[in-house]
Order: sequence, then C-alpha cells, then structure tokens
Amino acid sequence: MSLPFPQGLFESGFRPAWWLRNTHAQTLFSTFFRKPPMLARVREELLLPDGDFVDLDWYRPAGWTGATPLVLVVHGLSGSSDSHYVLGLQAELAARGWASVAMNCRGASGRPNNRALAYHAGASGDILAVLRHMASRHPDVPRALVGYSLGGSMTLTLMGQQQQEAPVFAAVAVSVPLQLQLCADRMDSGFSRVYRQHFMETLVAYWQDKVLHLEQRGDRESAERVRGQLARGPFRSFWQYDNALVAPLHGYRDVHDYYDRASPRQFLSRIARPTLVIQSVDDPFMTPEVLPAAHELSPAVHFELCRKGGHVGFIEGGTPLAPVYYLEKRIPDFLGLHWSAGTLAGC
Repeated sequence: MSLPFPQGLFESGFRPAWWLRNTHAQTLFSTFFRKPPMLARVREELLLPDGDFVDLDWYRPAGWTGATPLVLVVHGLSGSSDSHYVLGLQAELAARGWASVAMNCRGASGRPNNRALAYHAGASGDILAVLRHMASRHPDVPRALVGYSLGGSMTLTLMGQQQQEAPVFAAVAVSVPLQLQLCADRMDSGFSRVYRQHFMETLVAYWQDKVLHLEQRGDRESAERVRGQLARGPFRSFWQYDNALVAPLHGYRDVHDYYDRASPRQFLSRIARPTLVIQSVDDPFMTPEVLPAAHELSPAVHFELCRKGGHVGFIEGGTPLAPVYYLEKRIPDFLGLHWSAGTLAGC
C-alpha cells in the first residue's frame, strides 16, 4: 500500500507498537499512562528584549563540562517544560552526557507573563533570544534545537528565517502544523473536536489568568484589551480563537494574515542547517494536505514521514508497562550524527 504523501520524501522506519495501532491511542497514551522521569532541574527566569520573561529549566548531567552539546527543547500548545515528551527527551539526552534547557514559552510555566502577549506559531524571536542567552552562558558549547507541535512550528520558522546564521548546528521539529488553516479546519471534524475543546478551555483560562495578572500589575489598558478580545467568545474553532486573540494581539491584521505569514511550510525551502522533521500521516491534528512536495524542501531538511504515530506519539515496541519511545532515540541519534567539526563551524 502506497503512502498518501508526495513522492521523494523519506519514509520512516518507525513502526507503532502492536497494542497502539490507533492514532488516538498513540496521541493520548503518554498523557494518561506515562509517568515521566523526575529531574533535578535548575530554573532560571530570562528577561526578554521587550521586558517580558520566560522561565527556563536547565538539566545538566553530573560532571558536564561543556564538551558535549547543549539542547534547547520547546513544548507545544498548552504544554510546558513539564510535558512528558520534554522530560523524557531531557532524561535521554542526559543519559548520553548532553545538557539541555527546557523553555517554558510566555505564560506556560504556571506564572502569567507580564505583557498582553502569548506564544504562537510564528514566535521565533523568543526562541532566538533563549539561544543567544545560552550562547552567552556557554559560548564554546555546541547547541541544538528541538521543538514539538507549535514549538516545532516556531523552530522551523526560526531555522528558515536565520538560514546560515541560525545559532545551532542542527534542529528537530516533531508533529508540526505546517499549514495552519488546514490544521484549524481539521480540528473542526470528527474526534479531533474533542482535542479542540480541551485546547479552547485551557487557552481561555490562560488568558483569563493573564487579565487578572495585568490588573494586579497596574496595566489596566492591556487588561482591558485582552478582556475585550475574550468577550468575542465563546470560541468553537481555532479560526475564531486565532482571529480574536492571537492575530490582533501579535501584530497580524486578522486570522487569514496570521495563518498566511506564520505557517511554517513556507520556510522549509530556506533552511540551511541540518533539520529533521518528523510527521505522521495519521496525525489527528492535521491532514496529508499539509505535507510539502519534495521540491519545497531545502537540501538541509530531512523530512521523515510515518504511516502511523498520532500527534507527538511515536510509541513502538515494548509492552503497555514498558513502552519504547521512538522520538527519544531518533532525536538524539540525528543530533549526534550532525555533531561534528564541520557542522559546528560558526555555531
């Protein structure tokens, strides 16, 4: 049976566990059943150029001297540095002797941020600020970048915008909403509406907390602006939510402008440093139409497609009590492959 995606893209060797063949089982298993590792991380508040902040969670293996890479890990929509896939990757990187920084995007660490802004698909500037901070702290250490879902969108956007100037030797993006408008449509159909409802409830609560925080800070103008946009709800689709909150609060004319300018598929042809993109054809957050044609990929992009895997699932082998997480082997393997003297030049 042929795969429903363009010819010329790389088919993954991933095969789902026999007990997790369904897309929703792959997507939801870890959320409900995985007990992520407990890591003794060190939190740092980083001030951003616009006066806002993000919280970073550093994890360094014992005896780390900077001779091995430092990896920035960025979560997805409504996630945080405590997301199971972030903690799992940080633990695996440490087992290989690598250090990592888990970035909490604006307001995602449990503390509302100080401006009427959030994170979104095109918010690559915040990632760049964190990478530059990492470089200032450890100037001689090779750096890499990994982003999941919405964090993967931000990752690909950064890599395409910065091209040869990207301050990493390699990057990985997983389960990326490559075409935002198509993904928004997909979330309005079938069982995907259950995911959409969860996101809407979480995101509205996020903005409501922000209103209270802005008022407590004395920034009543920003609080009223956000409150006014929230009043356009209730939101029953991402089209409505993005049009009311994301687009106007982040400098876009409307939802169409946001989806057009922030969809990361357009940046795939510009990427100049080795970048692995891992997607599943059965991802319940999108359709095969979001996938690029081979001619849209720069030579630096390795586009790996899986028949199954769900959304940030990719669980193979093992048993329900001892599953095997494909991403936590594949991602470090790819980064390790490109960690060489020639690749590191200029990083």
